[in-house]
Amino acid sequence: MRILAVGAGALGGYFGGRLKAAGRDVTFLVRPRRAAQLAQTGLVIKSALGDVHIAAPPTVTAEALRGPFDLVLLSCKAYDLAAAADSLAPAVGPDTAILPLLNGMRHIEFLGERFGAGAVLGGQCLISATLDPDGRVLHLNELHLLSFGEQNGAKSPRTQAIAAAFSGANFQSRLSPAIMQEMWEKWSFIAAAAGINCLMRANFGDIVAAGAAGYANAMFDECCAIAAANGHPVSANSIALTRAMFNAPGSMIAASMLRDIERGAAIEANHIVGDLLRRGEGKGGDYSLLRIASAHLRAYDTRRKREQGAASAP
Repeated sequence: MRILAVGAGALGGYFGGRLKAAGRDVTFLVRPRRAAQLAQTGLVIKSALGDVHIAAPPTVTAEALRGPFDLVLLSCKAYDLAAAADSLAPAVGPDTAILPLLNGMRHIEFLGERFGAGAVLGGQCLISATLDPDGRVLHLNELHLLSFGEQNGAKSPRTQAIAAAFSGANFQSRLSPAIMQEMWEKWSFIAAAAGINCLMRANFGDIVAAGAAGYANAMFDECCAIAAANGHPVSANSIALTRAMFNAPGSMIAASMLRDIERGAAIEANHIVGDLLRRGEGKGGDYSLLRIASAHLRAYDTRRKREQGAASAP
């Protein structure tokens, strides 16, 4: 199976690197700067579950990409999705499966419109990873689960082939018969976590210490209500796990969107919070906390773009 990992950042580098280290046929679609860095340093993964160093990872730039791949592993940020789709387009043939690992749901629709709904699998991952200043992939916890499946839940030959390719690659993988439900459950959690962490500029432990965990729980309730109104009620187990995280004293956990804001970076506000809120419109809820969080994130994005424009002005 020929696999194209779009990007060699935190997620593409981690899962693509694990697959390559396990002997799979993986090529990394990267920008010229990242290609030069990888040629010099190799692809490095630092993890408590095993380090990886691939001295010369196969790379290709968009201009040189030719011919279809069997699987495209897509893990870009939502605001880079359109550009990523343009870059990977030459790799998509009539039998190519696209496995996106973005949060939310709009990317599934976008990719389906661009490449055909039948090409797009559902997918999600549970991992905390980042790139350090030297371009190494740092695995920050001991979770590295990737689940995937056909949108309709069918156990198809292509998903079974992907499951076989992922097996033994030193990360947890699961072929799911209910991947869209899993994606909605993760989306409900991520939207609430990003919303409350960014609104309060604090991790969960600090929110608990401020006596404000009730707001986190209430925002999660709003997200769950939207999921249920769209035919994907969040399971009791998922609710229990989320509430335990939101109410844990001393927890240092926070959504990655908070880290993005703290360093003045672009955020996925519209894709994760705004789109979920839109899917609740006309479905009988007020969603006041989610509305405040969404407005707060939009205001941050407006200010960031204005200041960025002022800094680049002659």
